[in-house]
Amino acid sequence: MAHLALYRAWRPQTFKDMVGQQHIVQTLQNAIRENRLSHAYLFSGPRGTGKTSAAKILAKAVNCEHGPAPEPCNECSQCERITSGSVMDVVEIDAASNRGVEEIRDIRDKVKYSPTEVRRKVYIIDEVHMLTTEAFNALLKTLEEPPGHVMFILATTEPHKLPPTIISRCQRFDFRRVSLEEQAGRLREICTEERITAEDEALRYIARLSDGGMRDALSLLDQISSFTGGQVSLEHAVEATGGLPSEQFARLAIAIRENDATKVLLEIDEMMRSGKSADKCLEQLMHYFRDLLLAQLAPDAGDSSGRIANPTELKEMSGGFSRERLFAIIDLLNRYQSEMKYAAHPQTMFEIALLKLCSEDRGVSFAAESASNANKGSAEAGVGRGELAQLKQQVAALEKKLGALASSGLAASPTGTSPSGGGNANSRGGSGGGSAPSSPRPSAVPRAKLNAFVEARESAGQSLAKWPQILQRVKEERVTVHAWLVDGEPVSFEGDAFLVAFRNTIHRETTERPANRGVIEGVLSSILGSPTQLVTVMQKEWQDAVAESTGKPKGSELGEELLLVPEDEAGAKNEPWVDEAVRLFGEQLVTIKDD
Repeated sequence: MAHLALYRAWRPQTFKDMVGQQHIVQTLQNAIRENRLSHAYLFSGPRGTGKTSAAKILAKAVNCEHGPAPEPCNECSQCERITSGSVMDVVEIDAASNRGVEEIRDIRDKVKYSPTEVRRKVYIIDEVHMLTTEAFNALLKTLEEPPGHVMFILATTEPHKLPPTIISRCQRFDFRRVSLEEQAGRLREICTEERITAEDEALRYIARLSDGGMRDALSLLDQISSFTGGQVSLEHAVEATGGLPSEQFARLAIAIRENDATKVLLEIDEMMRSGKSADKCLEQLMHYFRDLLLAQLAPDAGDSSGRIANPTELKEMSGGFSRERLFAIIDLLNRYQSEMKYAAHPQTMFEIALLKLCSEDRGVSFAAESASNANKGSAEAGVGRGELAQLKQQVAALEKKLGALASSGLAASPTGTSPSGGGNANSRGGSGGGSAPSSPRPSAVPRAKLNAFVEARESAGQSLAKWPQILQRVKEERVTVHAWLVDGEPVSFEGDAFLVAFRNTIHRETTERPANRGVIEGVLSSILGSPTQLVTVMQKEWQDAVAESTGKPKGSELGEELLLVPEDEAGAKNEPWVDEAVRLFGEQLVTIKDD
């Protein structure tokens, strides 16, 4: 049987040939009858739904020798010439290849002239969203004040890419996907006219693959009928389109359900040897599991829920999977399908995706599935055992922390200071007056808590040695927090608290902000292996506490990191520039070094 150009032969020539777009057809026909045609139309919708065909039919209807008429006669010279594309006043432009401003300016220069062959000039701009910004601006001037003899019909699959100023000047019609039933019925009519023998299941399969586009459905029917010599069966349709038979999907689903990795690999190998592409196989498998889910959730949805398997088979297969596992499988396949687009070896990604489905720990990945069969609390059923243990550990740490705070007598203060009054950490030298800081200052560490840190400093070496690692992780999490934290020095670790001493008050206050503290404590807990609290102190306060515990004079252990006082302290303090620096910045921010 000779090759059939079904799309060209069965392309809609009148409005009544339009399948699935009755609401648009009726509106346009009424506008023609009442002579209320617009100067610009926007036809938007998925590919293959009849946008360009409708534009040509409308051009024939308004220019028909027997019209304007709701239906073109397709017999007069005007209709025939418009169909063949030989009328100079009906121009079809592909904006994908003519997207520049010069092409649109050429249209703007020509619209001012009256038509020479037909009643109205019609410009059909296909894929109009591909025009450049400059071209849209040039088109806008024409749409604002168009001549009465001109009609623009813009067609696009992506209307959201059009400027609102263009859309607002057009009558917009949204073409919808053609339903499966309408497509199958239309294909059956064409097969009868063209004397093609086709099974109903094969036609429904073609309709499903076309995804609502009548043009794609005709092209597939043309391809399959040429491949089979006019005998279209479901088996031939699946083979000709590179699809997979439902039996192979069923075998693969059973292997996944039973976590049989060997059987999964054998099925994949068979698919690849038969010439299938890995990405297409994964896409169809995801659709198959989607159909299993619909068969379970909406068993009365009808045949449209199936892609290649009949609803009875889908319902039987779906009984072997829980609803939660089907959701998890579809989610994983969808993620791997996205990654496969950029993979150098798609088949490997396909194998990994299915092997992961077979090797997932059912107790963790499908926790909800096991929870439905066990009489456990809802809180425990929703998480894995590792997460539950971590939550319990955090609760215990919080209880311990509350107990320590209660025993030390710490009370919350609205001004952010300790109950005993302001300490050195909360005071600033100079004549700053009563200006309030932009954020509450951190509270002074209670003396009892500070003494506990002093006693624990000797045994905290192992934890403090991880400080470079902590800084690096904080830098990776949020570099701005690292910039403030790097001013601090780890000095002790006691219980579940990590003590950091700061030289600069501003750095300490910024580090103590809730958002910054949350980042740091998250890193501390991760690296130290248990929930850890961040505690900050000024270095002078810490050194005083150390000196007091050892019986040494305060400030004797300041070292390089603290306030360095020269031997001639009196002389230095008598320097006027030193007094001015202390007055401006405060005693804690001034470092005096002897050169």
